Amino acid sequence: MTIRRTVKLSLISLCGLLLFTAFIALGNWQLERRLWKLDLIEKVETRVHAPAEPAPSSSDWPSVNKDDDEYRHVVLDGQFLANKDTLVVAATELGSGYWVLTPFRRGDGSIVLVNRGYIGQGLTPSAPATGNTSIAGLIRLSEPKGSVLRENSPTSGRWYSRDIKAIANNLGISAAPYFVDADATPPQIPNEQTPVGGLTVISFNNSHLVYAITWYGLAFSVLLAGFIVFRESRRKD
Repeated sequence: MTIRRTVKLSLISLCGLLLFTAFIALGNWQLERRLWKLDLIEKVETRVHAPAEPAPSSSDWPSVNKDDDEYRHVVLDGQFLANKDTLVVAATELGSGYWVLTPFRRGDGSIVLVNRGYIGQGLTPSAPATGNTSIAGLIRLSEPKGSVLRENSPTSGRWYSRDIKAIANNLGISAAPYFVDADATPPQIPNEQTPVGGLTVISFNNSHLVYAITWYGLAFSVLLAGFIVFRESRRKD
């Protein structure tokens, strides 16, 4: 075997080893992500079906985060602020329409935006309950900067995502960094002016096993290619 062929095979072997190592590492990472995702799904299921507990107070707002708080079942006590609804474009199992977000002032004076539910296109939402009331629902985190396809336009009153900070600023209030999707409350009649609650969709993309198999498959392909190269080089010798 010539020195040139030896150097060439060495470089090919080194590249193959690097690729094999990288593909195995990526496969292992996807398996770790899968375990994390399964654990998150289990935690969320527990939160959703747990008895409602008081929503985080203003002192706890800085620590509210996706992993620990999203989809927690909570309750708010206080009053809705009248004439401050914000309609956000929505696509639900009932059709296309709007989410109705309304500020809710708690007993301590802090404000949380409540998604009262869905109304169909062309409808005006009914006024929220007056006086002291309790609202149970699921914590959701802000959806900043609009949707994938459309940017929010506060000046024209067009909202495509529930960007809590932007909505609060537009209403001239200071609000929690999360909002609450209200639970369903009877009667729930689609296409009426009363917002339909309880339509939160809880889904997690968990394709990590497929990704892991793909990476491991590529690693195997590198081994197979290396075997073929080695076999052909032996034949030439």
